Amino acid sequence: MSKKDEKQRRFSPFNKDIAKGLRISYNVIGNLLLLFLIIGLIGICFAGGVGAGYFASLVKDEPIRSYENMRNDIYNYEETSLIYFDENVYLGKLNADIEREEVKLENVSKHVINAVVATEDELFYEHHGVVPKAIMRALFQEFTNASVQTGGSTLTQQLIKNQILTNEVSFDRKAKEILLALRLEKFFEKDEIIEAYLNVADFGRNSNGKNIAGVQAAAKGIFGVEAKDLSIPQAAFIAGLPQSPFGYTPFSNDGGAVKNSLEPGINRMKTVLSRMYTGGFITKEEYEEALTYDIHANLTPKKPSSIERYPYLTYEVEDRAIDIIMVKLAEKDGYTEEEIKKDDDLQAQYRSLADKDLRQKGYRIHTTINKEIYDKMQEVVDEYGYYGSDKPEKVKDPDTGETITVQEPVEVGGVLIENTTGKIISFVGGRDFNRENLNHATDALRPNGSTMKPLLVYAPSMELGKSQPGTVIADVPMTGSWKPKNYGGGYHGLTSARTALKYSYNVPAAKTYMEIMNQNPVSYLEKMGFSTLTEEDYGIASLSLGAMTKGVTVEENVNAYGTFANQGKFVDAYLIEKIEASNGDIIFQHEKVENEVFSAQTAYLTLDMMRDVIRSGTAASLNSYLSFSADWAGKTGTGQDYRDAWFVATNPNVSFGTWIGYDTPKPLEQNYKGMSYSKRNILLWAKLMNVAYEVNPELVAPKNRFEMPGGIVRRSYCALTGKLPSALCRDAGLVTTDLFNAKYVPTTVDDSLTRGKYVFVKDRAYKVPSTAPSEFVQEGVMLKKEILDKHNISNVSDLKRLLPNTVKWGNLVVTEGKEITDNGASPSQVSGVSASGTRISWRANGDNDILGYRVYAAANFSTNFKKVASVPASKSLSVTVGSNPAAYYVVAVDVAGNESVPSSIVKIGDYAEEKPKVESPPKPEEPNEETQPAEQTEGEPETPSPSEPATE
Repeated sequence: MSKKDEKQRRFSPFNKDIAKGLRISYNVIGNLLLLFLIIGLIGICFAGGVGAGYFASLVKDEPIRSYENMRNDIYNYEETSLIYFDENVYLGKLNADIEREEVKLENVSKHVINAVVATEDELFYEHHGVVPKAIMRALFQEFTNASVQTGGSTLTQQLIKNQILTNEVSFDRKAKEILLALRLEKFFEKDEIIEAYLNVADFGRNSNGKNIAGVQAAAKGIFGVEAKDLSIPQAAFIAGLPQSPFGYTPFSNDGGAVKNSLEPGINRMKTVLSRMYTGGFITKEEYEEALTYDIHANLTPKKPSSIERYPYLTYEVEDRAIDIIMVKLAEKDGYTEEEIKKDDDLQAQYRSLADKDLRQKGYRIHTTINKEIYDKMQEVVDEYGYYGSDKPEKVKDPDTGETITVQEPVEVGGVLIENTTGKIISFVGGRDFNRENLNHATDALRPNGSTMKPLLVYAPSMELGKSQPGTVIADVPMTGSWKPKNYGGGYHGLTSARTALKYSYNVPAAKTYMEIMNQNPVSYLEKMGFSTLTEEDYGIASLSLGAMTKGVTVEENVNAYGTFANQGKFVDAYLIEKIEASNGDIIFQHEKVENEVFSAQTAYLTLDMMRDVIRSGTAASLNSYLSFSADWAGKTGTGQDYRDAWFVATNPNVSFGTWIGYDTPKPLEQNYKGMSYSKRNILLWAKLMNVAYEVNPELVAPKNRFEMPGGIVRRSYCALTGKLPSALCRDAGLVTTDLFNAKYVPTTVDDSLTRGKYVFVKDRAYKVPSTAPSEFVQEGVMLKKEILDKHNISNVSDLKRLLPNTVKWGNLVVTEGKEITDNGASPSQVSGVSASGTRISWRANGDNDILGYRVYAAANFSTNFKKVASVPASKSLSVTVGSNPAAYYVVAVDVAGNESVPSSIVKIGDYAEEKPKVESPPKPEEPNEETQPAEQTEGEPETPSPSEPATE
């Protein structure tokens, strides 16, 4: 067919009609489709607009969060604070409502990451925060009220829900969750998101029954391993817990006991393993092997918490850390530490904030405590058997309110401090924390007894130039309203400050303190860290003996002794070296602060005096208890009525002190198992130091000694007054030597002595009357009566208290300053004459004018009695005679030279039967130079008996 014919055929009338109809149909259908499309688009846009509008209305109140805000919210989770011993040795966790340890993703097992992704969010690495299909499915299930809901939350959304929003079920919360998830994904990498999730997710309970969060706490608390070491089945078990933490956890809240049935948790683990396998994270072999894993057999056993193992230390660290953080928080708000301490309400407010911080911020608290020394000291405390007996105490029953009687044990407190730094190396808080929850080293306030004397009396007195170690003090009864007594009730006469401290005499300490009270000596205690002083303490002289109103802690008492070892500089003791934030930032670092208290000279002199306490004084028993040697200087102390026993000592490196006593003050047994209360405490002190020495001998027993600073000299002085010795002082043998601060050496010569003659009557020395028989007149060095007045001694009857009866003081007397006169009566007869071997004894004559006694003897078969001995009344009441047979009698001689009638006759040896007849006393013979007796302590005769010479 030609092209023309074909064209005609196409455009024939009939064909034209068909074409027209088709064209019309096409246009109609096209228009309809276009219309439907437009309507659909309009509907979609309308629906979208409505949806968008609704979504916008749901999130209109949600602020646009910056990266910093979101980062702070995401990482704002509670983390348990950790405690460390010295040298970064782990101790344990502080008590918290939930235990959590932050961990970096690099330190988490890949199996945990795979298990969580496979179970919670299989498209985690592909989506941008949300999965639309999952959201639509969740919405459909919500609208259709489907019984099985698969959920639509990604890990990102779960993180938003846990850290920024709430668990509220609502479209409002869901819309905000979606918006924030999308925004979070713009700011954070995937690894950052999953790391945060693994640190915030709840994982039930650990083997102690504590709530745990974070994969590290879960790994340790459930299987006893680090998060990086979790195996496939362990990882699967832990990854399944967040869906129902307390339903799947293997441990109960009853102390962490393992549940009777672990089936729910194990079934959940199998589900996780299945998803890991189907997701390609593990092989078939790994999957099948993991299914056989025995969860029950591999659960970690219950582990004692730090509070259970170290209650005294954990609570002490917690309390001090709160104080530190409290100040940091207050300073951040513009307050000073002083303002916080003065305002109780402000302090309470910031302590509460600090307490919350400490339990949520995951601080790393590094202490100064040496773990080995601390552990060994607790063992000594547990095993020590010489505390003393328990004593009954009435208390109120906390449950019934009734008064009951309990047995109260002797408690103990002790602190070991490094002098130069102030580090608390170790301490002993008590014998049983659960009995009372009181730390006897840091919190218990007790009077410190005589350990106060070096701190408040002798060191301040020397610093003020009022005394030196050789200063002479009269240990005699005090007058006035306050009359302290020495231990045991006796007195010791003129004594040096060194001796008074060595033997812990109370009277010399009290007198020394009263001389400086007007110069505020209590200020020295303030400088040495005593924080519990009251207004009353400043005005009472008894503070010198440790009678504090409130008391002092063992820590503060020991800390003060370190001042002497530090050449007079006080370094405050501390327990916390530094506090780190969980990210490693140091928020607190201890800084040493020294406070000048005493001069180096005063510090050394005090140490040297306290050396004597240990060498041969009240702490002399220490030398036999210690297993090592060091240059120790220390002081014992006893509380009122024996309620407290103290011993504190320091060497060039460390200071250590212990206290024992009852919590409710009551007397310690003065003797228990053959040991005094003081020796029991010293023995405990030694045992504690012996174990510390075993751990660190270089610290505890330095080879160097305390160094004597310049400005100290050794000088001789007269022991009567502390002044430079005179010739008479030397003649009397009363010169001694000691160390002095060169600024305060004695400059005047002693003038308290004179030489002369005297007679003794009833232990009193008098000027020699003209009538006195020369045989009873003595000559020597005499103490001037003015010295009695200086020491408030009213009469010479106190002489024996002033001058102890020792060889050193033997020839020194004080005269009454007047002559003794005859009483006008003949002396009464001497009684009580007796013979024993070759010694004749008699009783003292009671008359008030007797100068001495004469002894007469008659040889065997003779009645011719002759004087064989003259004995001054001050010397003795006995005499040694010969052994040959002889008869003897004794007469008393008064100040006028009158003799008493002869005493009864006593016989020595095999005397004859014939009894001598004595009608009247023979006339006394005048003694001459050959017959006058010498001054003899025991009254031996200088002339022989009739038959043989006297023996010596």
